[in-house]
Amino acid sequence: MKVKRLRWGVIGLIALATVINYIDRQALPVLWPDMAEELYPDKTADERKGIYALISTFFIFSYAFGQAIFGKIFDKVGTRLGFALSIGFWSIATALHAFAKGVVSLSIFRSLLGVAEAGNWPGAAKGNAEWFPTKERAFAQGIFNSGAAIGGIIAFPTIGILSVYLSWQYIFIVVGIVGLLWLIPWWIIVKSPPSKHPWITEEERDYILTGQQNQDVDKDGEFDEGYNPDTRKLLSHKESWGVIIASAAIDPIWWLFIFWIPIYLNEVYGMDVKAIGFYAWVPYVGAMIGAWFGGLLAQNRIKAGWTVNKTRKLVITLGCLIMLPTLLAMANPGGPETAVILMAVILFGFQIAIGNVQTLPSDLFGGKSVGTLAGFAGMAAKLGAFGLTALVPWLTSGGNYTPAFVIGAALAIIAIASIWILCPKIEPLKSKIK
Repeated sequence: MKVKRLRWGVIGLIALATVINYIDRQALPVLWPDMAEELYPDKTADERKGIYALISTFFIFSYAFGQAIFGKIFDKVGTRLGFALSIGFWSIATALHAFAKGVVSLSIFRSLLGVAEAGNWPGAAKGNAEWFPTKERAFAQGIFNSGAAIGGIIAFPTIGILSVYLSWQYIFIVVGIVGLLWLIPWWIIVKSPPSKHPWITEEERDYILTGQQNQDVDKDGEFDEGYNPDTRKLLSHKESWGVIIASAAIDPIWWLFIFWIPIYLNEVYGMDVKAIGFYAWVPYVGAMIGAWFGGLLAQNRIKAGWTVNKTRKLVITLGCLIMLPTLLAMANPGGPETAVILMAVILFGFQIAIGNVQTLPSDLFGGKSVGTLAGFAGMAAKLGAFGLTALVPWLTSGGNYTPAFVIGAALAIIAIASIWILCPKIEPLKSKIK
């Protein structure tokens, strides 16, 4: 059996995994107002926010190291088994949240979820590098990234509706089961990489492999493994640090909203779980459109003859410049409708930029090193998010979120600078001559 355009089916499954990933992780922020009242009835609003921040930092810290761990796992065992391990374990961890009794158990379950969910990102970067030619990678990454936005769009109203009929414990179990069901089509369809997949057509195989520019290092027109240095050599390239620092700077902006949209709406506008479900999905619409737009813009420019270097820098800079003034405008947004629209613009700009940042490992290195660099970049990104999340209760004491948004704007500037300064030319790298 031969399947045409099989690569789009693979990236579609990865995007669906990302939808599930975000439904699982967003269950806690949405349900937190109800959970906090049940678990901590004697605590003040600021005390509950501090507990939520502590639990969230455990998640991010585990997530950070999970990125590096799973980056190595994906490079070792491959995309098929790597994804099965990641989503299998995170689905079980999600269901375990139903048995949480307090800070300790919630922190343990959240840490398990963080380690396992982290595999989704280096896995997607590696899958993208395997299944797509260079010119299509930004759009493929945009499709994958839109899964995060779609997950947010679905999670808030769905969990809000479920909360009418089910307790928070049963909701965690239900969303955990969904991830296990995803394993069935993944294991059937993704049998091997495109070079050996029995269902792929010869035309599509040739199209993918001949279009992977970074895997023809000697420029002889024949597919090869590309430049795959060991970890020490990989980190000796300043371009690797450009990717790592850009990720560490830009990613906390996303997590600022991922973790705190429901808490912000509850604290600033007094919303309950049902009202949060009605409003909190709006920013993710901007994120979804941004993921598609950033990918399509990059693909269009490369097809028009632009270099990968010029294209990546333009799109990343554009996304950051969209975020800058909008983050500052969040200091005084007015009503909740204006606030969620501004958030949508911020996440629109973020997704334009991040999709191209995440393709950089496959632009620079061969397929056997993509997961490793993506994992290190992801770890740095989550450590940055860890730091900002830990500071949010202190920065926003009394409900004033302005300092957090100002820090977000500064981080966007750092992301732009790291790409332009440390990645002077984005192209396939070669071994340094000693």
